[in-house]
Amino acid sequence: MASVVTYPGLDTADRPMGPAPLSPALQSGPFLFVSGQVAIDPLSGEIIGDDVATQTRQVLTNIQTLVEAAGLTLADVVKVGIFLTRPEQFDALNAVYAEFFGAPYPTRATIGVSLNNPALLVEMDAIALRWPDATAS
Repeated sequence: MASVVTYPGLDTADRPMGPAPLSPALQSGPFLFVSGQVAIDPLSGEIIGDDVATQTRQVLTNIQTLVEAAGLTLADVVKVGIFLTRPEQFDALNAVYAEFFGAPYPTRATIGVSLNNPALLVEMDAIALRWPDATAS
């Protein structure tokens, strides 16, 4: 059975990213599945930034917040999907991404897309894994 993980300070019924029928994240067994995150502050509902670097930072902050709310860290993220509206800004996205993730890096794919709101430049989803305790016998 899956359990909903949401942003601290928000109820599971709150929809800070819009009216779409989805959970911010779901914990299912050892896996945490984080829905696509965009550059919206989940508490204010405001779009943060008008450039890909600022928006990437907000997206990854949203992912980090959800991962940590589930009791994990970004080191537990094993897969990231990136949806970028301007592929020519790939280097700027990568520079910010490297601020959040270290080696071994999560696996990932980057796809050029158009998003519903033209002010949004990047969206990412993620999968994290709750690793078994290596010290348990």
